[in-house]
Amino acid sequence: MRRRTRRPRNRSAPSTATPGRTEMTSVLERDRMPIEKTRKRSSPGKAALLVPAAYIAVAAFGVWWIDIRPAALVAGFGDLANLVKRMVPPTTGDTGSLLALALETLWIAIAGTGLAAIVSVALAAAASRRFVGPRAVQLAARAIIVVTRSVPSLVFAIIFVRIFGLGPLAGVIAIALHSVGMIGKMMADVFEEQEQAPHDAVAAVGASRAQNFVATTLSRALPAATSLVLYRLDINIRASAVLGLVGAGGIGVALQTAIGSLNYQRAAGIICVIVVMLLVLEAVSYAAQRAVAEHADVGTEAQLYAIRSDRAKLGWNRGRIMRTVGALVAAVLFLASLSQLSFSPDRVLRAWDTALALMAGFVPPVFTGSVFVGIFESVIMAITATTAGVIFGLVIAVLSTRHLIRFEPLSLLLRGAIVLMRGVPDIIYALVFVAALGLGPFAGFLALSISCTALAAKFFTDSLAKVDPAPLRALEATGANRLQVFVSGVWPQFVPAFISNSLFTSDLALRESAVLGIVGAGGIGFLLDESVATLDYQVTAGIIIGLIVVVVALESTARWARKRVI
Repeated sequence: MRRRTRRPRNRSAPSTATPGRTEMTSVLERDRMPIEKTRKRSSPGKAALLVPAAYIAVAAFGVWWIDIRPAALVAGFGDLANLVKRMVPPTTGDTGSLLALALETLWIAIAGTGLAAIVSVALAAAASRRFVGPRAVQLAARAIIVVTRSVPSLVFAIIFVRIFGLGPLAGVIAIALHSVGMIGKMMADVFEEQEQAPHDAVAAVGASRAQNFVATTLSRALPAATSLVLYRLDINIRASAVLGLVGAGGIGVALQTAIGSLNYQRAAGIICVIVVMLLVLEAVSYAAQRAVAEHADVGTEAQLYAIRSDRAKLGWNRGRIMRTVGALVAAVLFLASLSQLSFSPDRVLRAWDTALALMAGFVPPVFTGSVFVGIFESVIMAITATTAGVIFGLVIAVLSTRHLIRFEPLSLLLRGAIVLMRGVPDIIYALVFVAALGLGPFAGFLALSISCTALAAKFFTDSLAKVDPAPLRALEATGANRLQVFVSGVWPQFVPAFISNSLFTSDLALRESAVLGIVGAGGIGFLLDESVATLDYQVTAGIIIGLIVVVVALESTARWARKRVI
């Protein structure tokens, strides 16, 4: 016989609820917390509206501050057309000396990037949240990353030209210092995103910290770190092309000489050489990044060694051979670039005395009204140009992808225009606009707007191409047209990338706006260059501190926005 078991009743509180009501009440109570959490997390929609609204408000003020008027734009383009006529036909002059300066530009970028990559490994390891050493070392590493990332390479170049004198050595150190902050920050993020299990397993067998770091952390980070270094090399080649404007070597020296002597045809020829050089090197860099990528093709899997029939022996496949050869070539190029520097012990000793005098002159830093106005103008220029660039870049990106307009020739034309626009450094745009329109922030705004448009269009095009197609196919199956599919399927997926890439574009624009004043295009750059030239180092220190504070504040705002939106 089966015995019937009785369920115990809750005698303390006899229930009078109808059958099924208690269960429904508990279900509702259980589901109430996710609903409340969803309501609390509805703020990302507000943040997604707040960030563009803030940029539009600042840009509206910037239109008044910079004095952007339709009549001025029309007149400016007329003056620009006259300047272009004076630049045609482009000439290069002494081709041999120009090619030598172009090669020097390449050596500066390679040497600076290589030095930064070596230093960044130790710096990123110390700055990572997983660092178990002294807290003071971690804070010092993070401070170095923040400071070096906040100061543009051209600002470092102005200072090191004063210390080391004219030539590529100042340019290499300037590139290396700024790149340490950039590579160190991204490499620290790569270290922190790794799983902890391999590290704990190696530590359990008695490995030291250094052995554990090399065997687990560094070895797993090599593919990502290599891509970061190649990406930074691409940026540094663009930066080193204009270091000569302040006497730090490279092809920028010839460009500054040509513009200073009003030889616009030679200036146009030099600009064409810079653009072609940057485009070729960008293609090489892209191919190298794809070669070292962990999953460059769909359907591949990461393998440290090739699979052999004899598993006791290490295997060599085509990928491993190419990576080894690439590493050897990179090492040879790095050593060759170091050999091109005018480096001597006597020069270092003289530079050391100059550096000590300069550092002593930094104290106490001076913050004048002109410093605040210059930094404020740089920020206004950057945000106004970013807003214009994001708007135009979004239009280009939408027309370049197949979500709304499916016309392949237009897409190819726009993508080619983006590549060409990105091939010209910002400060070269500024030089051209200053020569055509005169001094002032209007020239800087136009230069930054072009570069922001190209950068935003590239980011947005890549993001739109990576949206999940499943919701789009589902909407199409219900009979939705292209516009409806874009609004309901593409745009909601694209908003986080739109906000994040827009903030990143403004971050880069702020750094560039800080140096455009060196060529007379508004902002704090003119006062910075003048303070170094007149040995007024207290003002120089005040400007650098102000730039660091502004960049850190903008990065903190961007980090807050990403957390709310993404």
